Amino acid sequence: MNEPGIVIFAYHDVGYECLSALIGRGERIPAVFTHPDSPGENVWFRSVADLARRHGIAVHTPDSLGDPAWIARVRDMNPDLIFSFYYRNIIPQEVLDLPRLGAFNMHGSLLPRYRGRAPVNWAVLNGEKETGATLHHMIMRPDAGDIVDQEPVPIGPDETARDVFEKVTRAARRVLERRIDALKTGIAPRRPQDESQATAFGRRRPEDGRIDWTRSAQSIYNLIRAVTHPYPGAFTHAGGRKVAIWWARPLPGGGGRPGEVLSTDRLRVAAGSGSLEIVKMQRDGANEEEAGGGAHGLRTGQVLGGTS
Repeated sequence: MNEPGIVIFAYHDVGYECLSALIGRGERIPAVFTHPDSPGENVWFRSVADLARRHGIAVHTPDSLGDPAWIARVRDMNPDLIFSFYYRNIIPQEVLDLPRLGAFNMHGSLLPRYRGRAPVNWAVLNGEKETGATLHHMIMRPDAGDIVDQEPVPIGPDETARDVFEKVTRAARRVLERRIDALKTGIAPRRPQDESQATAFGRRRPEDGRIDWTRSAQSIYNLIRAVTHPYPGAFTHAGGRKVAIWWARPLPGGGGRPGEVLSTDRLRVAAGSGSLEIVKMQRDGANEEEAGGGAHGLRTGQVLGGTS
């Protein structure tokens, strides 16, 4: 009997790791659908397309899968299974209905919490202590299908979104490896998601990194670690000039108005409650720099976030 054919829709590191796991097992993969890298994006992750091509797998990068011609091409591949691993485009229902063994998605959270885009960044920003990877049946409602399996990972108090994403990526691979045989034989477990526990979040834009100094120091710190490198970063303004804050430490002591520079040698800024020591920063048009030592051009009493 022929091995089931698996058509894969994948991108980013989760896509790379999961595709690598299936290639390593010798699975039959007629094609991989992925995305061309965007010229305006910081591409810090590994290439699904390169991995597939190195192993002689056909690679397709359609702008949309809604074109009837692309639906027909997938149908001609006669997939037994479909996987989506961090693929960004909507996969039409006509495609999801094709595989006899089902279509499955790998999501970077413990569903039903954190449905939607950028789940790891949102979890870090919200100060969560745990997230994970979930393999689930695909339906047209995003991230809402029955769960096959999931694996939690802890979020450390000083971990960045990238740190956590690397752990989620490894967890995703383990979940897939744990369930692939059952999926190929149609006996994988499934359990409905508890809709009463569902939360959903939208995509994040660079503008969402603006610091609100009236928030607590811990809340601002969570934002900084959620969007620091390789993401666009948290930022404020000083004297009308944009300043990126790449790293900071929350401190218990406050005083002063929110956003007020309390000291400059050890750059400390007041928050709504508590304060932050700014560790790494970058003024618009300048290089990233260590904030200690007073060379940052800020002055005591200056209020960040405005034009002072």
